[in-house]
Amino acid sequence: MKQPIRMALATVVALAVGLGLTSCTDSSQDKEAQAKQENYDHLVAQQPAGRMEYSPTREAINQWVETWGKRGKLSYVYIQNAKGEYGYFIMKGLPVPRCKMLTPTERVEDHVVLPQPGMDGTYTTGSTCGAYYGFDATTNAYMEFTVGTNQSFFLFDKPMTMPEYASAKQMGPTSVKDVEKKQP
Repeated sequence: MKQPIRMALATVVALAVGLGLTSCTDSSQDKEAQAKQENYDHLVAQQPAGRMEYSPTREAINQWVETWGKRGKLSYVYIQNAKGEYGYFIMKGLPVPRCKMLTPTERVEDHVVLPQPGMDGTYTTGSTCGAYYGFDATTNAYMEFTVGTNQSFFLFDKPMTMPEYASAKQMGPTSVKDVEKKQP
């Protein structure tokens, strides 16, 4: 037998033995994962997922795309503080969570997830997902706000006329009246 063929055969045998040994020495985690998969397979066989004739979720997503997928669309952000008081911003497009990036924030190397620097050359942990930013509808001023413990925000694609929103205080440079003046 020629040398390259012997080496290839030896490699195949070594791989087969290695795989055989690996399966004999499954870790307890491997056994637990296998048990979980077998249980899932059993449950799916006993209770297969039903089929829907129509998806209201897909319809809602498509309507969201239709609403927000246009350049120049304004968003009306109403913020409620701990006292129940409302204020509002009018922004170009949707508010963006600060943890959103245009570049990958991680890469996988040798089955290990490694963090990558963001556009500003620094690393982030995603802890800024409660901070949102955007740009004012008429002045293009940068605006940022946070939500969390006693503060919520409500997002609409048009001004709200319900009493709690109608009495909201203007918090950014643009008012509802400013926007109404610009519309034909």
